[in-house]
Amino acid sequence: MPSVDQMEFTPPASALLQALYASTTRSARTSAASSLASHVVSNGLRSLAADNILDDLTRAARSKTPQEKEGAMVAFDELFRKVGLSVGASDPFFVPLLPCILDNLQESGKTGSIKDAAEKAAKQLARLPPPELAPKVIEELFLYLETNAKWRSKVGALELLSMFAVTAKDQVAERLGEYVPRLVPSMRDTKSEISSQAEKTGVALCQVLTNPDIQPFVTDLVRCMADPTTVPAAIKRLSSTVWVREIDGPTLAVVSPLLTRALSEKGTIVQRQTVVLVTNLFKLVRSPDLAALHAPHVLPGIERIIESAAFPEIRAFAEEAKRAVDKSVVGASVPAVDHFSEAAKDEQTALSQLVELAEKHTGERPDGFAQQSFRSAAFALAQLVRKRDLSEKLWRETYVAPYLAHFVGKDAALAISDELLKRWVAVDKERNRVEGADDDDDEEGDIVVDLPFSLAYGGLLLLNHTVLKLRKGHRYGICGANGCGKSTLLKAINRKQIDNFPMDLKAAYVEHDIDGDETGITVCQLMIDEPRISATEQEIRAMLKEMGFSEERQDVPIQSLSGGWKMRVALCRAMLMKVDLLLLDEPTNHLDVQSVAWLQDYLNAQDQVTAMIISHDSGFLDAVCTNIIHYHKKQLVYYRGNLAKFVEKYPPGKTYYTLSDEVVKFTFPPPGSLMGVRSRTRAILKMTDCTFTYPGASKPQLYNATCAVSLSSRVGIVGPNGAGKSTLIKLLTGETLPDSGRVEKHPNLRIAYVAQHAFHHIEQHLEKSAVQYIMWRYQEGVDKEQAMKATRALTPEEEAQLKVPIVAKTGETRFVESIVGRQKLKKSYTYEIKWQGLHHKYNTFVPRERLTELGFSKLVQEFDDFEASREGAGSRDMSVKLVRQHLQDVGLDGDIAEYNEMRGLSGGQKVKVVIAAAMWSKPQVLVLDEPTNFLDRDALGGLAVGIREWSGAFLCISHNQEFVGALCGEIWTVEAGRLSMKGKAAVDDGAFDSNPNSARDTPIGTPGVATPASVETPVGSGDEARVAATVEGAGEELNFKAAKGRKKLTRKQLKEREDRRRARTLAFLSSTVPGAVREPDTDSDEENPIHAQQKLRIPSKAKRSGTSTPTIAGMRT
Repeated sequence: MPSVDQMEFTPPASALLQALYASTTRSARTSAASSLASHVVSNGLRSLAADNILDDLTRAARSKTPQEKEGAMVAFDELFRKVGLSVGASDPFFVPLLPCILDNLQESGKTGSIKDAAEKAAKQLARLPPPELAPKVIEELFLYLETNAKWRSKVGALELLSMFAVTAKDQVAERLGEYVPRLVPSMRDTKSEISSQAEKTGVALCQVLTNPDIQPFVTDLVRCMADPTTVPAAIKRLSSTVWVREIDGPTLAVVSPLLTRALSEKGTIVQRQTVVLVTNLFKLVRSPDLAALHAPHVLPGIERIIESAAFPEIRAFAEEAKRAVDKSVVGASVPAVDHFSEAAKDEQTALSQLVELAEKHTGERPDGFAQQSFRSAAFALAQLVRKRDLSEKLWRETYVAPYLAHFVGKDAALAISDELLKRWVAVDKERNRVEGADDDDDEEGDIVVDLPFSLAYGGLLLLNHTVLKLRKGHRYGICGANGCGKSTLLKAINRKQIDNFPMDLKAAYVEHDIDGDETGITVCQLMIDEPRISATEQEIRAMLKEMGFSEERQDVPIQSLSGGWKMRVALCRAMLMKVDLLLLDEPTNHLDVQSVAWLQDYLNAQDQVTAMIISHDSGFLDAVCTNIIHYHKKQLVYYRGNLAKFVEKYPPGKTYYTLSDEVVKFTFPPPGSLMGVRSRTRAILKMTDCTFTYPGASKPQLYNATCAVSLSSRVGIVGPNGAGKSTLIKLLTGETLPDSGRVEKHPNLRIAYVAQHAFHHIEQHLEKSAVQYIMWRYQEGVDKEQAMKATRALTPEEEAQLKVPIVAKTGETRFVESIVGRQKLKKSYTYEIKWQGLHHKYNTFVPRERLTELGFSKLVQEFDDFEASREGAGSRDMSVKLVRQHLQDVGLDGDIAEYNEMRGLSGGQKVKVVIAAAMWSKPQVLVLDEPTNFLDRDALGGLAVGIREWSGAFLCISHNQEFVGALCGEIWTVEAGRLSMKGKAAVDDGAFDSNPNSARDTPIGTPGVATPASVETPVGSGDEARVAATVEGAGEELNFKAAKGRKKLTRKQLKEREDRRRARTLAFLSSTVPGAVREPDTDSDEENPIHAQQKLRIPSKAKRSGTSTPTIAGMRT
């Protein structure tokens, strides 16, 4: 490779330059400049130095001859356009020309055409570099602003800076915190044109901010930098804003200098507003490393306010701000990594590697001209490594190979690019290796997917420049917290929404919430109608039979199947598609133990199908997984082995095996009191001899079921899929009505019920936020879902009954309009009836039994529910603040609860919303149908601990033996529609990460203490006598006595009471027993003063041995 000094000067270029300078018209100059550009295109970039073109044009640009100046500017414009487009990778040689071009922007008047040509050339030059090299041009512009250039030239430089907010948006955004402060000297320039343009440029650069919450304040932020006196006003506006979006790096970089300045203000109002703003912002910073980068800027000011603020309120707010900042940096790299400094070191390393490899391929060391291009390639390479953007296409086509090809040849450039990529991939892997993570390069199995990608949902970045690598026949368990993007990843793969994903790879996605299919299509017909299934009907039926579907069940409507059988349908459909990649999202949801075992065997037998599995069932993952993919800091980290092996290598993963509330806490409101219930073992809800058959079914789903529930009940309901567990619960809670038998409950009882398909509670309100949903549901003080139950809907016969007149004893006929009141009557209630067409003064009270006898039981129940709601939801303030706090108490992030639509929430987050909504009314009974289906281990642990410490009754259907065993001391088994008791189970206290402490923090609404889960509680059984033996009142009607009112004593009774008290006093004074304690006074009529002497309480020996007891007149014995 000849050096520049060895190359001869070519006369054609000299002649073209002379023709350019000699041109006197615009068209002649343009023609000469075009010829010069064509010469460079033909002879290559080396001709720029070999023919002395750039040096001569630079001399002309600084000449005092206007004709030469204008010629140089026109030539620059042509070179930038033609050479930049045709040859490419020319910006390393043209960017150094920027200062002399900007200097020519000062021309005006007669030489104004020079300015126009210079402006045109400058804008063309700014478009040359690719985005990752734009920072080099921006740096040149900032250096130029620091010189003594004329004001028009500086204004031109500022205008060029604004362009990069469009052409290199991401690169400007990540350095925004550096760029905007460097504009401050220009903003404060005495020349109004410069200061005005600097503010415009600052606003333009800040347009790269993607956070919608900050965008309305961009102008205020820029103005504060120019004029610090506006800081208090800006802080006032920012602190009164509701911040809901994630705070990213660019946003925090722009706001951080303002916060630092505001924290040093003396005004108490500004101090208060600033620390509140710091709290709000740092709560929304998701990256600990980002928070750690900016925390040192704000912490000194916060600590100063904590120590010196005049008002306790401000100090309290400052302490909260400090806690928010400290919490946001938890998990940050220690020491903090300066990625830009690291990139500068990588740039030098990459330059050395480029020179070394170029010499290896060409046999000679690159000269200074070539290394000018190599330096740009090294800079771009370092930025790509910093971002972990290791895409072969970018390296080969944009940033590395094109900058080498002019000097080593295209083939050698591509080879060098590939070699460098290989080296830096290894460096990246080593730098970002998680302790314990495995490299799968030596694993068996063909690679079916191996590609770098990023994944975002809405405005939230879920995975950032990570790698998806899958091998044939491997089964990958995907682990991560709720909301981290596990289901989003599987859906993106299924829809082929990941760049460069193999289009010929067949994938099937099986999710946990299979369509209920309201159309009534049968199981077999669903498979036949699926266009991706090519199997014959005979093959389909054979597969269904293998999955456990009898011939009869193959032809039943899908909507009549239980949750477990619906999941089997989804799995069967995926298997019949004969896919290469099976995407299973919570496949064990709703499956009984036998079905889970079958699924494990099936998956383990598939050696040609790759599976990606999301599951919160630790036992299932242990049984089937060959590898674990863990979400860690927006990266996919791979581990060999099953979940147990993963936990050995990554100890924080132990939460998959224990139930703990260390990460997510659930706190439930205390259950309300129940009138007349004085014992925690008294039956408050019971079912007697109930049978139920689904419409169209040939046989009952549940036979002669009898059970009872008390406040101390902790019941686990188990049984195979389709046995009738959910049906039993629906009958108990009033979701459905029995064909025969009786279901009774305390009139004031409130039941929180979360159905098996929990999303049905909110599926009509997905456009609402969680806060809006709860406020809608309880806005009238009653639960609107109560009115939607089958037990509340009037049948035609009951509607007809309302039109039947009631004949009074006087012979008058009346029609019931509504129930408007209720009062206690002995062991029951009497209801105030409003009669049709009559004034309220004619209302009368009718006993509950009489109304039930007349067919108004649903009207009575509706009013009982209304009264119960008044004590629960009706007694609570429906403010946004309290509803938000209630949702936070069940582990849902407050900002997500208040501002995010429910359609965008993950499955686990939706379940939290449903549980929170059900618990808003302060129920006495909580019923959960398959609660473990959607919650991750952290949330499941928080739920288990929250239930353990709650003092109400709890019923749960679950196939998760760990969850049931940890909470339920009593098991109801449903098999083939028969409810039975198979013995009391001991609670597995070892399942918790902490010692059980039932009702540790929950206030108790009903008298008595919460019964630990290990204590026996009422059970359900087909044997009614057996139930009656364990539940008080289980065999009786649910009548509850009201508390007796205190009667006013007569004169005689008052005198007798005085006599009794006098006798007690005399007995105490005449006692010879050391340390005797006076019997307290009582108003009981059964008290016999003769026995007062015998009722003296003698303190124990332990008490007598202590301090002496005071007696009358201060005497001590």
